[in-house]
Amino acid sequence: MCQLLGMNSLQPAQLSFSLAGFLRRGGETDEHADGWGLALYEEQHCKLLIDAQPSASSPLAQWAQEHVRHSRNVIAHIRKATQGEVSPSNCHPFVRRLWGREWSFAHNGNLDTAGLPVTEFFHPVGQTDSERAFCLLLDALVRQFGEHEPDAVTLHQCLAQISQRIAACGTFNFVLSDGVHLFAHRSTDLHYVVRAHPFGRALLLDCPLGIDFSRINNPQDRMVIIATKPLTDEAWLPLPQGEVVVFRGGARREPGKLAA
Repeated sequence: MCQLLGMNSLQPAQLSFSLAGFLRRGGETDEHADGWGLALYEEQHCKLLIDAQPSASSPLAQWAQEHVRHSRNVIAHIRKATQGEVSPSNCHPFVRRLWGREWSFAHNGNLDTAGLPVTEFFHPVGQTDSERAFCLLLDALVRQFGEHEPDAVTLHQCLAQISQRIAACGTFNFVLSDGVHLFAHRSTDLHYVVRAHPFGRALLLDCPLGIDFSRINNPQDRMVIIATKPLTDEAWLPLPQGEVVVFRGGARREPGKLAA
């Protein structure tokens, strides 16, 4: 199956170190060679890069590692096709606009689409079960709230409910962002690590590259990295299974305190 990567940061930050290891899993250190993509938020705009080539050998992926800008929210994906042909239209992340925001989504897993309802307001462009699930998530928000964006607590509750229904149709690991929050759901594999003061060192597992975060971060900086499999020798934690977890400002947030 595919692999996911996400970042949520208090201050705009670069993801180039984590990308250096993650993108090698697309055909070099792992088998996810059917395309890749990157969604990066610049203020309220979501910049999307996608390529059907293996990320380990993609010139666009190399360019992204060298030129990706600072951001508070990033989602990346490397694909091993299970449903849909190898093409740009089937590469994650997928992006849609709702309530004046650009939402981005990437999925790891396999869903039985026969058990999923037909979408009403948002429709897939490609053939993947993943894009169908993304459209269903947004459909549920529109049906429940219409044109009026709910508060963060209510939004989380709705996402948790529809995610549970979709997960009943298969494996549903995903990361989702509205440019402010990063939502994550684990069915099987999804891990996270918090990088905050006092910062330490880290070594990538997929290539001989290390970094001393204390030399490039200020004491007030804080970020969370999410990945299907740990990317470094840091103390990664598994996300709770079957729950939608919310990150904002580089920290995991309790659902009932999102409005604070």
